[in-house]
Amino acid sequence: MFLDFFYLLRSEGIPVSLHEYLNLLEALKQEIIGMKIDDFYYLCRSIMIKSETNLDRFDQLFAHYFKGVEYIPDEMVFKIPDEWIRRSLENMLSEQERAMIEAMGGLEALRKRFEELLKEQKERHEGGNKWIGTGGTSPFGAYGYNPEGYRIGQTGSGHRKAVKVWDQRDFANLDDKVELNTRNLKMALRRLRVFTREGIADELDIDDTIQRTCENAGMLDISLVPTKKNRVKVLMFMDVGGSMDDHVDICSRLFSSARYEFKYLKFYYFHNCIYETVWKDSSRRNERVKTLEVLNKYNKDYKVIFVGDAAMSPYEMLSPSGSVEHYNDETGAVWLKRVIDHFRDVVWINPNPEEGWEYYETTHLIRNMMDQKMFAMTVDGITKAMRCLKK
Repeated sequence: MFLDFFYLLRSEGIPVSLHEYLNLLEALKQEIIGMKIDDFYYLCRSIMIKSETNLDRFDQLFAHYFKGVEYIPDEMVFKIPDEWIRRSLENMLSEQERAMIEAMGGLEALRKRFEELLKEQKERHEGGNKWIGTGGTSPFGAYGYNPEGYRIGQTGSGHRKAVKVWDQRDFANLDDKVELNTRNLKMALRRLRVFTREGIADELDIDDTIQRTCENAGMLDISLVPTKKNRVKVLMFMDVGGSMDDHVDICSRLFSSARYEFKYLKFYYFHNCIYETVWKDSSRRNERVKTLEVLNKYNKDYKVIFVGDAAMSPYEMLSPSGSVEHYNDETGAVWLKRVIDHFRDVVWINPNPEEGWEYYETTHLIRNMMDQKMFAMTVDGITKAMRCLKK
């Protein structure tokens, strides 16, 4: 029972094991849920999914298997080919009728109107020229006619059923394949936690209390410890200007999330490659800080995160005076190595798509200097970077 669904989850990269499958069968055998489909959905999700980054893909696959909807990967959303939009089934209408249902203004107008109708429509509709349905002239539906529209095999009725839950895909922003936003950035950065106990002892230590009570012949002997606090210290070097202008928005989100997650966060800016100076405020770029002062100020316990596309002329890394902004006595590679040698834990986060890294010689050079600790600016990439820093 449901073995094909189990194999479907595994084939799509969701880490489920035979243990979860047997637990699901046992839960059904014990009748811990009723006969409602939404109860079954939540039961499957709670047993099969151990990481919230897989919730969105689970919703898609559940809908595909139990409802028969087509599984379309995220990268295909809103990238519907024109031939899909303009295709319609034969419907014999007069020229006058065809003229009355002209295009609505392109894909963007269609998408907005489609979203409005999804909010308004409460029941199935057949025929007509407005609602999402079948056999009519509406731009949205199946088995009708419209020169430009969305062809939809089956649509939800709008009632609050479980099928509505997984069709809405409430967890889409948690998927490690989707575009980064502030919420999932914070989730990824949260992987870097180093807890220590400092300060006043105000938290009950249950294990030590039990041990001391046993040693005290059963007389209660309470043991208190300081509360755990995340004491991780982070130093960020962020590339700004030039080709990084294409990534201003996502880098701003990353910086905002880092300031929220890390109490001890220090940051500096550089351009293309780090040299003898860095700066704190791009509007006062002439007020620079010597890189040697930064290395002397922060000890080896700081976790260092470089953020940059690592895409520049090789001269900027390998030649004295190679900087595009000033005359540098020592190469960028020398200064980068000093930073790597000073701190124990250093990673590089690259906003360029990983498949494009091979086209930049400097990206290869920096990856080798970083001992391959360069990660893509995706939820999965940042999560791996935080785990690397925590080792």
